[in-house]
Amino acid sequence: MKTYITRPGALTAAAVAGALVLTGCAGGGGASAGTAELDIATMTSAQSLDPADAIGGALPYFQAVYDTLIKRTPDGGFQPMLATKWAYSKDRTRLSLTLREGVRFSDGSAFDAKAVKADLEHFKGGGGGGAKYLDVLKSVKVVDASHVELDLSAPDPALLFYLSDAAGLMAAPAELDGGSLKTTPVGTGPYTLDKSRTAVGNKYVFTRKKDYWGKALPFATLTISVFDNETAIVNGLRTGQIDSAVVQDADQQQSLASDTRLHKTDTAFDFQGLLLFDRGGVRTPALRVPKVRQALNYALDRRTMLDEIRQGRGESTDQIFGPDTTAYDKNLDAYYSHDPAKAQRLLGEAGYGKGFTLTLPRVSAIVNDALASSIATDLKKVGITVKWDQLDAGSAVRKIYRDRAYSAMVMNIGQSSNAWVTAQDLVTPGTFNMFGSTDATVRKLLGGMRSGTPDQSAAAGRELNRHLVQEGWFVPFYRMTYTLVTGQGVKAVPQAGMGVPSLYDYSPAS
Repeated sequence: MKTYITRPGALTAAAVAGALVLTGCAGGGGASAGTAELDIATMTSAQSLDPADAIGGALPYFQAVYDTLIKRTPDGGFQPMLATKWAYSKDRTRLSLTLREGVRFSDGSAFDAKAVKADLEHFKGGGGGGAKYLDVLKSVKVVDASHVELDLSAPDPALLFYLSDAAGLMAAPAELDGGSLKTTPVGTGPYTLDKSRTAVGNKYVFTRKKDYWGKALPFATLTISVFDNETAIVNGLRTGQIDSAVVQDADQQQSLASDTRLHKTDTAFDFQGLLLFDRGGVRTPALRVPKVRQALNYALDRRTMLDEIRQGRGESTDQIFGPDTTAYDKNLDAYYSHDPAKAQRLLGEAGYGKGFTLTLPRVSAIVNDALASSIATDLKKVGITVKWDQLDAGSAVRKIYRDRAYSAMVMNIGQSSNAWVTAQDLVTPGTFNMFGSTDATVRKLLGGMRSGTPDQSAAAGRELNRHLVQEGWFVPFYRMTYTLVTGQGVKAVPQAGMGVPSLYDYSPAS
């Protein structure tokens, strides 16, 4: 199985390390139908339970013990949670929140406006992978105990999304300093961590809170078990030791197809592709030329890659924006045909008729032998030589994100349900635009997405999407179809904007 970077750009180098490292196998212990236990299997370990370190793929760990200000529904909508109401100023640079009263953290302290201010400042300044999502937050004004105002340096079309995600997680203010939240979370959430039964990195056990302010979740005990291979997860699903998991590997999905005891729901969250970091030609001068980037797109046989590597489990695409976003354009999924002759012609017109060498990092958990061979073979046919630099997870983080040693990388990137999240993650300067690539059109359209009305923002997003595809900013391969699997006693609903279901969307099958 391949690890995936859930929510693009949600990761700094340190957070990427957590996403790339596959931790040790843990046994199951899942429930049969009718019991009040839920055992979820995952390949993503929570290296820390401090909200400042939260990332999308690990969000269920945090949802167990922390509530968010806003709740995100499975279809991507928003509902009240710790904030019961919210409203923007006319220019969308101030967000006013009305807070739920009478809520207490698990240490007995009160949840109030001062707590919101402390938590948002902690998240923004905590150095975690999602800190950049509050870049526009200038200040948090405590109006009174149940009202706060968030003053922004500029409109942010994704702010409600972020407040329903990692940035909105609320922890007890007294515990924000000192690092204790990494292993001893103190929140207002529906569960508390049972440290006596938890083995960090392998298994996390949570027990339902008796005095939770909201509706109790249906399972008295929640266990999140971490595995280092998907075969073990599938075996656990078959034996009933595991109640639910998202199965990514196409072979493992196929092996479950005939098992009628398990319920299976196809879900799509991330795309796999070649992220081009060096569009300015700092390390690979050829990538500065749009025709070279276009040639890369024409050279790859996406349909064959999808059929042979993913057994057809997915959809080929040439765009980074997912189908749930307002920026998505179905016509852009097939903008580039597989046309090696045209690729060679473009390379010649760009001054690279004799080709060039492209050195790419390879982490085996992401790029298996079949994928590495397919990419190298297709590009070799048009004169581009791929040199794979084999890295382990630790050296990958240093060389890719700190040293910026590579011009591109094959990655699995989550496709948010919010177009601005994708634009901020992959297009604005940051982790996945590490060389700060931009142009006048990109700057103009990003501004339109950020500051326009919803209709204007959507139109600017679609125009930006087309510009990025035409200029060959990225080389996507395909959106991958995964399978959400549940046992006979459990139901689960996929969550828009997340690679795994929200914790609130599991229920007994009966």
